[in-house]
Amino acid sequence: MAAVRGELEAFAEEVFEPFARNDQRRWGQVYLRGLLMDGRRKSVEPMAARLGEDGNRQALAHFITTSAWDPSHVRARLAWRMEAELGPTAMIFDDTGFLKDGTASACVSRQYTGTAGKVTNCQVGVSLHLASGHASTAVNWRLFLPRSWDPASPQADADKVARRSRCGIPDDVGHVEKWQLALDMADEVRSWGIEVPLAVADAGYGDAAAFRLGLNARGMHYVVGISTTLSAHPGDAVPVTAPYSGTGRPPEPAYPGTPQSVKELVIAAGRKAVRPVQWREGSRPGTGRSGFKHMYSRFAALRIRPAGRQIRQAVDGPELPECWLLAEWPAGEPEPVQFWLSDLPADTPLTTLVRLAKLRWRIEHDYREMKQALGLAHFEGRTWNGWHHHVTLVSVAHAFCTLQRLARAPKDTAPA
Repeated sequence: MAAVRGELEAFAEEVFEPFARNDQRRWGQVYLRGLLMDGRRKSVEPMAARLGEDGNRQALAHFITTSAWDPSHVRARLAWRMEAELGPTAMIFDDTGFLKDGTASACVSRQYTGTAGKVTNCQVGVSLHLASGHASTAVNWRLFLPRSWDPASPQADADKVARRSRCGIPDDVGHVEKWQLALDMADEVRSWGIEVPLAVADAGYGDAAAFRLGLNARGMHYVVGISTTLSAHPGDAVPVTAPYSGTGRPPEPAYPGTPQSVKELVIAAGRKAVRPVQWREGSRPGTGRSGFKHMYSRFAALRIRPAGRQIRQAVDGPELPECWLLAEWPAGEPEPVQFWLSDLPADTPLTTLVRLAKLRWRIEHDYREMKQALGLAHFEGRTWNGWHHHVTLVSVAHAFCTLQRLARAPKDTAPA
């Protein structure tokens, strides 16, 4: 920590410029140092014990839980700095769970989280990351509010609704689907002047036609995971009009036959449609330029026309939009194992589709670093503001670590 203390203070001064008071800047820097110091637990009390003369537990708790500072202002500063450093090619959206034993924390409920791989007692945070092929960082967050916490929902729980005021949840915050929170965060980041024309997300977002249409409405392309059951017509399918019998309403053009699942479409195309693709170097030792093993698998890319009521209602005329269906079908597997949908242009190379689809691994890398090393899930406060303050400061700490890693990475002068 001593070796980078000056760099950390300069970075914090830049990112914490929106703070209105000197004491907020001071305790923001102290909290940041606490997150970056060695130690298993990164909640206020153990951090204060490690911070020596700066370890004022009461001041740190007040700063993170009660102090009136807007985390969006800090996130904007962070996003501006990291956009310049990363040159991001995509916004990646995802969510992660914060496991809880009790029921008093804001928005805690029994709900599914991939963190545990099951329904459990937790909070769920939705995040937006700026990402390039070599680095990524979280620059925006939303705490997901379940229906049980929303007084306007038929599924409202009286005990949880009564806890809203104690948790400081604003009156105008209600239940919003995660994919809509993702779009809201994209709007906010774009309002900061940051334009990244591509979105990447997993099937929890990609399966929502409204999410994909929302990205289109914002002028953003997407490469998103989808479930095997999403239905579509082949790309070369065309609407046909049945003969008019002369009575009743004339028939309208429609696609012949029922749409198929994306899994059925890829299996029908067969293994002859599959091609080997190498998209990056991994972390295991190998023969790659950097000494690591190449990431490699087999993929098929088909042109399809996704079906569904929302898609039909969003287009003028009978023809459904054409998209890419990307499927990973490893050698030795009896059927495809993963699927993505993309509205990138029809001449997009297969290697580009694969590289962008696989870019989502960066968000898992970010979550792992923030949780294991920086205490993302260690906040023990119960308030709405406290949660948003904590995840924002963890994102700042993670961004600082990313900048340090990039500055010290060996420069590759070999031809691309």
